[in-house]
Amino acid sequence: MFQYAAGRALSVELGQPLRLDIADFADYGLHQGFELQRVFHCKADIATKADVQKILGLQSLPGIRRVLSRPSMALFRRNAFVVEPYFPYWPDINKVPRNCYLVGYWQSEKYFAKQMADVRSDFIFKPPLSNKNLDLAGQIAQVNAVSLHVRRGDYFSNPKTNIAHGVCNLDYYKAAVQHIAAKVEHPSFFIFSDDIEWAKKNLKMNFHHHFIDHNQGLESYNDMHLMSLCRHHIVANSSFSWWGAWLNSHTDKIVVAPKQWFANYKNTQDLVPLKWVRL
Repeated sequence: MFQYAAGRALSVELGQPLRLDIADFADYGLHQGFELQRVFHCKADIATKADVQKILGLQSLPGIRRVLSRPSMALFRRNAFVVEPYFPYWPDINKVPRNCYLVGYWQSEKYFAKQMADVRSDFIFKPPLSNKNLDLAGQIAQVNAVSLHVRRGDYFSNPKTNIAHGVCNLDYYKAAVQHIAAKVEHPSFFIFSDDIEWAKKNLKMNFHHHFIDHNQGLESYNDMHLMSLCRHHIVANSSFSWWGAWLNSHTDKIVVAPKQWFANYKNTQDLVPLKWVRL
């Protein structure tokens, strides 16, 4: 979603069409693979090999492209081969060629700040809510709903991923709940997780709360949809709940995010919008 949003904003500013190279999803084993066009009203075509080759030439070959994506290979790339140089916002994205190929995560609202309306329009959920999710949406609308997201999954079970990301600890969630409770009258917490049994066992609170445990597999995106309908948010160190909170368009929303987003240090000053609270 960050990659799409950055590309979409740049395509509008440059007056160029946006195409998405999803070739790497062919062998992607995590989550549900590429779902943007199934879940959202995204306005982009899928790039063909010919589209990529037109911009990169021989550098479009997968092996060569992987090597040239390394930071040490910057001098050997075509000008149109644009690799995100570091994690914080890179202001020189505004100087890229009109026809270019972007590589990176682009995880900052600053990349699409000027085109927020377009991004929000593109990220309207396509499938309507139904059955239990529709009932939950009705409940969310009637209370001071706070989404709370616990991300574990591969962040916990995969040793390599755990070293890089880690998981938010219980102290963070306790502090975040207390912060919200001090500012929101009669909060009602809606708890989402890819390890909901852990959340049920470990998250104890004296406030009205619901554990959302039925959106699995191809229906997982409905958790983000329900998050976006809440008035306030406690996000995990996860882009899933980041976007669930961002898609809430209320200007008076309170969003709490973890101060430490990665287990191994990385400058995340541009990852979280300035109005959000970091604990």
